[in-house]
Amino acid sequence: MTRRDVQIAVFAKPPVAGRAKTRLIPALGPEGAAQLHATLVARTLEMAVAADIGPVTLWCADDTGHPLFDHLATRLGLERRQQRGSDLGERMFHAFEHHCPAGPLILIGTDCPALEGKTLAQAAQTLRTHDAVFVPAEDGGYVLTGFNRPERSAFQNVPWGGSEVMATTRRQLQRAAVRWAELDAHWDLDRPEDLPRFLALNQAKLPLTT
Repeated sequence: MTRRDVQIAVFAKPPVAGRAKTRLIPALGPEGAAQLHATLVARTLEMAVAADIGPVTLWCADDTGHPLFDHLATRLGLERRQQRGSDLGERMFHAFEHHCPAGPLILIGTDCPALEGKTLAQAAQTLRTHDAVFVPAEDGGYVLTGFNRPERSAFQNVPWGGSEVMATTRRQLQRAAVRWAELDAHWDLDRPEDLPRFLALNQAKLPLTT
């Protein structure tokens, strides 16, 4: 890693039927939702590596040894680490604490199929002039966050999974006098009504409904 590199952390759950992409189960069934999640995980990790802005680490929820994680880590040359913390905020802050001593970190999940390497590069460039960077989500959350140094308050008392995540985070950042920038908003693939946008994206295909 060089001083110009920006690290990338990808947070991912294993694609376990009945536990992955649960809000899509009514449309795809448990197995179909899990298959779609596996596709999104692979797509995100491939995109992050291809962006070539710095080393990529796969931060696994639950089972770090899931076969999909084994396969992708080997094929893409990824380090794997276990997410730690009682909620999403603690888990993200732990990742920043781990990585930031070596330089800035961008953290993403796997639910945004429209996220591209050029957005990662833009976020990395933004961290040269700001303390933090975010890509808001259309549903009120965010799909990317990056920091030059850990800022615990940005991840505390946030209503994770709701429509006020980004609004709450902005208030936390203002109180902490953090200089941040926001890039163009993206959409998450979370609900059945999001599926047509996914299908239109690069002629993507869905798993068979079960």
